[in-house]
Amino acid sequence: MKSAQVQVTAAPSRVSARRGRRIWIQMVKRYDLYLMLLVPIAWYLIFHYGPLYGLQIAFKNFNPAKGIIGSGWVGFDHFERFFDSYYFGRLLWNTLSINLFSLLIAFPISIVLALIVNEIRSKSFSKLLQNITFIPHFISVVVIVGILNVFLSPTTGPINSLIEAFGGSPIRFLEEAGWFKTIFIGSNIWQNMGWQSIIYIAALSGINPQLYEAAKMDGASRLRRVWHISLPGIVPVIVIMLILDIGHFMDIGFEKILLMQNNLNLEASDVISTFVYTTGILKGEYSYTSAIGLFNSVINLVLLLLVNRFARKTSETSLW
Repeated sequence: MKSAQVQVTAAPSRVSARRGRRIWIQMVKRYDLYLMLLVPIAWYLIFHYGPLYGLQIAFKNFNPAKGIIGSGWVGFDHFERFFDSYYFGRLLWNTLSINLFSLLIAFPISIVLALIVNEIRSKSFSKLLQNITFIPHFISVVVIVGILNVFLSPTTGPINSLIEAFGGSPIRFLEEAGWFKTIFIGSNIWQNMGWQSIIYIAALSGINPQLYEAAKMDGASRLRRVWHISLPGIVPVIVIMLILDIGHFMDIGFEKILLMQNNLNLEASDVISTFVYTTGILKGEYSYTSAIGLFNSVINLVLLLLVNRFARKTSETSLW
């Protein structure tokens, strides 16, 4: 009996040893592929995981002369200061509202654009439409903001010239807080909808063409084929993209907002990322803004976990 038990326990160890040996042999044979992984691994270790050590200054009164270790602990004082500040509600609302409206408006537009491109029978027109919608993504943010300044100028801008031609008075679009979110979200849609539709176009190309032919023979119209074949075929991709977008829900295009921001539209354009820059970098309040940044990241993490769990239970599609 003892010898049988020894053989039974020894068998899995031999199997695991052989498996480990095979994995090692494969790694040696394909060493060049694994060497290529060193660059992205080093990138994440140095620029993503390494800086996590500095998060402790969010709980300290950081003094550059004393360093991170020598600075004294203050606990949650910086968080309490931020939550009790008069601008907390404004910063949180501006950040949430811009991201929420962008998600509700911009996210479906890229899906609709992919469906339109997929339904176009003329290849030349389809390529022309893709090029027209892709090109804005490669334009610099500085150039985009410059274009907005030129087109929306109250004196020489073509938009205001058209308004005046119909008897209206010029509007200072970039100087009024009420117009900021509309302009920011609208220009983002124009700039990114073509690029974001690429993955949906790729997913649509993987749908079996026989499904469309069978539906056509059954008398289904083009709209019904899109609704019952195209959309269900890319639902898993849509769910994954939605989870990824919500994982960055509190992150906004910092550079573009900073370039569009001025004292007149500050009420609507001041978000957490710009406040961290002006207060932390320009004013030197490193500990305070580190606490704000940590609060922002925690919200992103919680939203990602919740949405991923909800998607896994409802659609059986999730990141993990």
